[in-house]
Amino acid sequence: MNIVLCGMMGSGKTSVGIKISELTGMRWYDTDDLITEKYGKISDIFEFYGEERFRGYESEIVRRVASEDGCVISTGGGCVLRPENAAALKEFGKIIFLKVDINVLFARTGHTGDERPLLKNTSFEKMKALLDQRTPIYSSCADFTIDTDGKNIEEVAREICAVCGVKTIG
Repeated sequence: MNIVLCGMMGSGKTSVGIKISELTGMRWYDTDDLITEKYGKISDIFEFYGEERFRGYESEIVRRVASEDGCVISTGGGCVLRPENAAALKEFGKIIFLKVDINVLFARTGHTGDERPLLKNTSFEKMKALLDQRTPIYSSCADFTIDTDGKNIEEVAREICAVCGVKTIG
């Protein structure tokens, strides 16, 4: 079984995924990192080829890692918006939605537009609209929703391990 983390950009998927890997010994993958390794910077893909090309690359990476067993997968913020990605990830794993307050998200990502193409020049209102649009999709595909507000990375990681029935080694 895999543990799949979904949620908005800046929700902590990468940090929590790494921590779960450390606590369990499970392999960790970040779909955005794998895309970057194979195709180049995400911001360049968006700029030169568009979001649709990026989403195609993302789906290819998802098909590859989703069929593995015993790994933690941190997905990009839009990954599970494609039903085929959510279905592939769910087939061999539990999808966990990391829910985070809009104020926390904006504080974490409001200045990172160059690295996060969909957040380039994003106002608080635009980010809130994106969160409001995506939250129902994240919730509907998730096996579990973890509210991260007021919790540190290790607390969130341990809670995920507990709800997924995965033993920790540390």
